[in-house]
Formats: sequence, C-alpha cells, structure tokens
Amino acid sequence: MKFGARKPSLKKSVKARTTGRLKREIKSAVNPFYGKKGMGWIRNPKKAMYNKVYNKTSFSIFDIIKKLFK
Repeated sequence: MKFGARKPSLKKSVKARTTGRLKREIKSAVNPFYGKKGMGWIRNPKKAMYNKVYNKTSFSIFDIIKKLFK
C-alpha cells in the first residue's frame, strides 16, 4: 500500500485524458450499470476497498499544485 506522494506518470495521464468519451458512450449504451456509483463494491469489493484506502492515503503533486492556485 502506498502512503504519501505518488510518482507522476506523464504517459498514464495523457492516456487517461485521451481515451475516452466514445468508448464510455458505447459501454454505457450496452451495459446500463456501467459507470454508476457504487458498482465497484458490487463487482469487486476487495479491489474497491483497496482503492478507497489508497486514494485517501496517497496524493499527487498535481493535487498540491491545484490547492496552491485555488
């Protein structure tokens, strides 16, 4: 489990921002439960619990920058 600052990855952040809208629209058209809140707990509770703890205990340097310029 990671505690503290996450190491930024430019490659992953670009991938996350460019892969997207069309793919999500297709998935939500096929699966009515896709993207709904709480579905992670139903499909894979162990992973959902891990992700919840991970997101609460780690942070990105970009989060710090955002807070500084708010």
